[in-house]
Amino acid sequence: MPAAIHVPEDLVLVGYISGAFGIHGWVKIRPYSSNADAMLSAKTWWIDKPDLHDVERLDAKIHGEDVVAKLIGVADRNAAEALKGSTVKISRKHFPPLTDGEFYWLDLIGLQVENLQGDHLGIVRDLMDNGAHPILRVAAADIPEAELHKHEKLIPFVDNFVKEVNQSAGKIQVDWGSDY
Repeated sequence: MPAAIHVPEDLVLVGYISGAFGIHGWVKIRPYSSNADAMLSAKTWWIDKPDLHDVERLDAKIHGEDVVAKLIGVADRNAAEALKGSTVKISRKHFPPLTDGEFYWLDLIGLQVENLQGDHLGIVRDLMDNGAHPILRVAAADIPEAELHKHEKLIPFVDNFVKEVNQSAGKIQVDWGSDY
């Protein structure tokens, strides 16, 4: 019987394998973030095809909007193509450290959002990138995901509107009207 695989509890979904890259077993990964530093710094990735397992990364680099990587055990294009659709996760401990005032998106999800008047606007349900800057998707916690677009407030994550992020208190203070 094979030994049980220890799966880290702090795995974070960072992208998915969109296909093969070249003929020598490289895979192409579409990252879920515009900054792929965490993927490039982690030597061990976890992919879910056929089942969740760890794989060592030999090499990786940015290629346009994607990351291309050579993984141990993926010898040719056919093996790379077989991984198409797999999700890629890495341990949170491999994320590069941030400077003051920087945040990983996943750390903002679930934080309470209040405006300067003290009105509770909801929680950060997700973030999206419009190309110029990230946008907080804020809504009540009990809104179903399928209905989110009807009830959410879209708040640009820029200094002009986001006045304070206090992760330890679980709050973000914004200059945003409750009727926007």
